[in-house]
Amino acid sequence: MIVETIKQIYLEHNYLLSITAMKTKVSIKTIAEQVGVSTTLVSYVLNNKNENRINKDVAERIRTVARELNYQPNQIARSLKFQKTFTIGLIVADIANPYSSQIARIIENEAKSNGYSVIFGSSDESKEKTKDLINLFINRQVDGLIIALPENCEEQVAYLKQSGTPFVLIDRNYPSIPSNYVGIDNYGAAGKAIRHLQANGHKRVGVISYKTSLLHLNERVRGVVDLLNENAVVGEVSIDHTDEDVANAIDRFMSGDHPIDALFITTNLLTICALKYINSLGIKVPDQLAVVGFDETDAFDLFYAPVTYVKQPMADMGKKSVRILLDAIAKNDGVQSAVFDTELIVRQSSVLS
Repeated sequence: MIVETIKQIYLEHNYLLSITAMKTKVSIKTIAEQVGVSTTLVSYVLNNKNENRINKDVAERIRTVARELNYQPNQIARSLKFQKTFTIGLIVADIANPYSSQIARIIENEAKSNGYSVIFGSSDESKEKTKDLINLFINRQVDGLIIALPENCEEQVAYLKQSGTPFVLIDRNYPSIPSNYVGIDNYGAAGKAIRHLQANGHKRVGVISYKTSLLHLNERVRGVVDLLNENAVVGEVSIDHTDEDVANAIDRFMSGDHPIDALFITTNLLTICALKYINSLGIKVPDQLAVVGFDETDAFDLFYAPVTYVKQPMADMGKKSVRILLDAIAKNDGVQSAVFDTELIVRQSSVLS
């Protein structure tokens, strides 16, 4: 009976706290007084600063009281004080693509741990839409941008540099315009895939990639051609006719006097498209045709021969892009870049039993 009474008092206490918080604007000072600590310490905890120097029990108590009081930070006051909005604009190719959604989530989490929020936008590989998104984000006064640019966007890069807007290019870059950049060694990644195929007895490799001026995709193709020379055949795909062009490429690769015995595809969506067509033809993987894709996706696990793929270090890339951007926002001089290595995840689709 006593326990139930205490429990009821506790619930009523929390309810009254919630009602009071709804009626009164709760400040950091209010939380500090209730916990019995300084306002500076409360500010550090709620803004995720110097976490390793703060007693964990105290930090948790501060957060608990903030939740109970329904504390909402005054973003306008914070922005005026620091001359920042504490928001980042992120432009990816397509948020529905597993690669884009995964990197976006990593960037969002890393930004949050540094006190920033992220606004998302998809370019759909359109130069015009990218330009509109950049202008929209700048008008929303974001503190900086992280962008996976479509092709032919050199003008947008030059505009950002001229305007003084902090930005980081991720996955795609324009070497002719020095800019903050985070990406992978695409040439080396393709080389790993081809050397793996060669080690497993495959000699003639077909490559499927988009017809594009984007450097990162063309480097993946170059990494194959440089290793195999005449034993590599390339099929270029239009983004507007993907299914048809992939089918035509595979038909060409498999016909004639020198059909391919392995296939390397430079993106996850193209890999899925190729697997569907290969399956419709009744071609057995890997017995008749070895397959290596790029980027991970759950769809690779669902194929009867789980697909070998090039794995990008997504967590490292996403976190690094945020750190470089925060440095740029802090007005640190100089251009930073980070190029990461990849890992080849070998599975059934490329290894003969």
